[in-house]
Amino acid sequence: MKLSLFLGCVLLSILVVASGHTFDSTLDEDWKSWKSQYEKQYTEEEETYRRMIWEDNVKYIEQHNLEYSMGKHTFTVGMNQFGDLTTKEINEHMNGFRPDKAINLAEEEFDEGDEDDVDNVVFDEDAETNDDLQVENIDWRTRNWVTPVQNQGNCGSCWAFSATGAIEGQWAKRHGQLISLSEQNLVDCDSGNDGCNGGTLWKAFHYVKENGINSEKTYPYTGQSNLQCKFQRNKIAARINGYRSVGQTEKALKDAVHSIGPIAVAVDATHKSFHLYRGGIYYEPNCSFQLTHAMLVVGYGSEERDSYWLVKNSWGIDWGLSGYIKMAKDRGNNCGIAKDAVYPTVSASQVKPEVY
Repeated sequence: MKLSLFLGCVLLSILVVASGHTFDSTLDEDWKSWKSQYEKQYTEEEETYRRMIWEDNVKYIEQHNLEYSMGKHTFTVGMNQFGDLTTKEINEHMNGFRPDKAINLAEEEFDEGDEDDVDNVVFDEDAETNDDLQVENIDWRTRNWVTPVQNQGNCGSCWAFSATGAIEGQWAKRHGQLISLSEQNLVDCDSGNDGCNGGTLWKAFHYVKENGINSEKTYPYTGQSNLQCKFQRNKIAARINGYRSVGQTEKALKDAVHSIGPIAVAVDATHKSFHLYRGGIYYEPNCSFQLTHAMLVVGYGSEERDSYWLVKNSWGIDWGLSGYIKMAKDRGNNCGIAKDAVYPTVSASQVKPEVY
């Protein structure tokens, strides 16, 4: 893949030169500063190609934000670590959610043990609500149920970060202790998923249900797959009883976030507007229900009567709102955010493993 990408860069660089394309000299210092900030280094041929993509993204950002100032958008975009990448490249490397064709399997994975010891909430999707009269705001970070934002790097492991985030929230809720869990444990050891090449939430939860999971401290993240599994069974940091799906409506998702806590979700994250998101409430009219990227809903709220989901991403703190995004809520399930929501179940009576 790297060779073909390099050859493609060389070919396109030649075409750029042959077409007489010239770069905007007023952006020279910005280009140098951006390369320094993100420690970008290129061959001479590749730099021509990457500069061309970067300038196109600069123009896109300027045009979008101009339209935002005119009221045409509800969110802004900005330059970040993806500035020299095409939309196709970002989708191939960063969006690692793989929808599970056997989604009904989840119905068989109910909790083991005492049902009274876990959340046993019925989500009434037909119940009437009036968010316009009484807007609720929930942010589970204030309860210390959410670990800091991490960066998955050049690895399609979003599914692992979404799964660990949901487990971390439920473990903190049940045991009063927030533990950063190991995504690398899942990337290396969960044979049901495909490491940096993608995975599904159900299979990740099934792995933890059967095996437990190490902490981030015990099993640090490397952002590489096909490594030897180094799971330490004598250093399990958390366990789950099972996992449950949430009804495929935003009403059901709201009830789950309100009653349960952070919920693992997946969205259509294939658009440039998402890749370069900076702030505001993200509404993308071209979004589909084809889910490509897993994240974690940690709350919801509103700004000037526009509702949003507060969502934790795994693309580092330079992306979005210090690693978070406010996604449009109650606007037709935009980007499919409620289509495949799921959470793990943790028993309060479960014996705590020793934390390492």
